Amino acid sequence: MARKVIIDCDPGIDDAIVLCMALFDPRLEVVAVTAVAGNVSAHQASRNVQTIIEQLDPPRLPRVGVATAIEDAPATDGTALHGSDGLGNAEFRTSELHHQHPSDKIICDEVRAAEDEVTILCLGPLTNLARALKRDPDLCTMISQVVIAGGSIGVGGNVTPAAEFNMYYDPVSARSVFRSAMTKTLVPLDVSREVALTFDVMEELPAETIQAGRFLRKIMPFAFRAHHQVLGQEGFRLPAAVALLSIIQPELFHTEEMAGDVETRGDLTKGATVFDRRANTLWRPNMAVVTEVDAVAATDCIVRGLTAAGQVL
Repeated sequence: MARKVIIDCDPGIDDAIVLCMALFDPRLEVVAVTAVAGNVSAHQASRNVQTIIEQLDPPRLPRVGVATAIEDAPATDGTALHGSDGLGNAEFRTSELHHQHPSDKIICDEVRAAEDEVTILCLGPLTNLARALKRDPDLCTMISQVVIAGGSIGVGGNVTPAAEFNMYYDPVSARSVFRSAMTKTLVPLDVSREVALTFDVMEELPAETIQAGRFLRKIMPFAFRAHHQVLGQEGFRLPAAVALLSIIQPELFHTEEMAGDVETRGDLTKGATVFDRRANTLWRPNMAVVTEVDAVAATDCIVRGLTAAGQVL
């Protein structure tokens, strides 16, 4: 039986790649894709989710949740790496949804419709999940699992010296989710940065005659150029795809139970993830944290997932 999944994301080329993989994977039933502000604005994230689904035309259409802005959002985003529209400045035309529902409501609806069956994959800031828990406090007992891409253990941050982007963008929501009673798995930068694609993967993508192939070939070259020009990297790291793999290929990962929290204030530490790793810890473990990945096998799985994208059997 396919695993029911809600993908909560702020697309972003990396999140678009995850949707290409997940929407055609027979192991998954993507019941909803919910947008959240982060890499791009709330409106653009919502538009991008709709664009990606329209461009891919998957055999099963998920429900779509629209993002709403957060108060005091930081003046940072991911457009340098993803383009001003988040999708490599590809200028896709998209029809606006007539009946729009906020992402947190969609999460509540889908979890209640399949109690104990839904995994939520959080690829952006944790705004929507925190709002869903506030809207429906009983929800934390009904979610099968939450997998979070973000944070770090010992490698510092990627938006400040201390903080990873998703945690930094909305640290109050991140703290709320970290402190909740849900079953959680964190896929931090320490592990996700070990997995990267090189430009050679373009040769293995589906043909342009296939919608997913045409879509990927439009957005991915921008990501490779931006990572080289902005970060000086030859490869394109995919923390979102690594988080997806932790659900569908768990044998590639090693996890440890840890006690974690998120710093919500501080000029230097806002958004930092903090773990109590003392010998006599006073904090109770509250999540599984991925500490190791078979990077070679994970990269191969991502390439195979992209190669198969859009090719419905």
